[in-house]
Formats: sequence, structure tokens, C-alpha cells
Amino acid sequence: MKHTRKAVAAVIGLVAALSLTACNGDDNASADTKPSASAADSDSAGKDEGAGEGDGGGQASGGADTDDTDDTDDTNADTNADTAKTGICRTDDLEVNATDNTTDKTEGVVTVVFKNGGGRDCSIKGYAGVDLTASTGDTLSVSRNGEQATPGVLKDGESAAFNITFPYNNSGGSGVRITSLVVTPPNETKHVTLDWPAGTLPVSDGESAVKLEISPVGKVSDSPAG
Repeated sequence: MKHTRKAVAAVIGLVAALSLTACNGDDNASADTKPSASAADSDSAGKDEGAGEGDGGGQASGGADTDDTDDTDDTNADTNADTAKTGICRTDDLEVNATDNTTDKTEGVVTVVFKNGGGRDCSIKGYAGVDLTASTGDTLSVSRNGEQATPGVLKDGESAAFNITFPYNNSGGSGVRITSLVVTPPNETKHVTLDWPAGTLPVSDGESAVKLEISPVGKVSDSPAG
């Protein structure tokens, strides 16, 4: 066990703001390489440190035209007003899945999608809570990338998503194998456990330009309305 924990510790040395935490695991998710889980099958958990924050409003356009700026401000105000009067997206109403979207051998990308299947409009804003579980049993809490969160209202059938970026293991070694990820939607305390759909993390004490971190949740523009 000392050797496996040193391997995980080496990954933590690679990643800024990464810490080991204890996490109550759910039952194992499906072994599908592109897993999908219903929140109804997840267990209740304590309040996740990564959920419930991210107070950024809509991002304004940088155009020099005053009228365009006014239009953008009006749109952001309408979005914030809609969000304020719409209940948050509850874990039980969301279909959650994770997909490997890695396109190069430097930075790995896993995309997590929340699809509203609750039959009502709901609001979503901020960062999800994300923990990765290694084959050793150790847990890695993924830090935020610091980008501003933009609020959104999901109609039934619409989706929101965020990315997990991680250093790609091109060392030739086996690396640290991640078995699952535990995801808590923004402003929620109930989580969902999914299979990790991507490769291993490298074991290295050297510096890397790629960090293990997550982006804020954002509405998927081309998701179908219910």
C-alpha cells in the first residue's frame, strides 16, 4: 500500500491545488466505456465542498457598439431573472453521463453532461463537485479552473455540461488508474457515481503544463428543448 499511495502522491505533486480526501463511494456504476447513470440510483451524501458555489453572472460582449452592449446587458438581466424564479436542477431530475473527449496526447478531456429529465424547467449555475477514485482506493478532489460561471435555465430535455482536464499519460508506464468519478451538481448535496471513461494519469514528480481541474457548468447551446 505504501507504493500505491506514493504513486498517487506523485500525481498530486503534478497538480496544483489537489488534495486527498475521504469520500463515501456509491455502488459501482456500469462498466460501459461511455457510462450513463440515473441520479435516482445514487446514494445521498454529505454536502460536497465543490458544489453550491460560483456566483458569476452572464458574460457581457466586448463590442464597442453601445447598443450591442445594452442588448447584452438586457439579455443577462433576463437570464438572471429567469434563474432566480426557477428552482435549481435537482440531482434526481438529471441524467448524468461522462464521455472521453481527448483529442491529443498532451491534455486529456472528459466531458460530464447533465440532461434535464425532470419534466420542468430548472436553473443551473456554478461548479459541480468532482472526486476521482483511484484503483488504490484513494480519492482525488478536482480543483476549479477559476473561470466565471454563467447561469442558465434548462427546459425539459435540455443539457448543461462541464469538462474535466487532466494530464495525458504518455510516459509509457501504467500510470495511476482511475476507476470512477463522483459528481455532485451545483448547489446540490446528492451525488452520482460514474465509471471513469478515459485513460490513466501519469506518475511523475516533474512539472507539467496540464493541470487536473474542472470548468464551470454551462448550458449546451444545441441541446433539444423538451
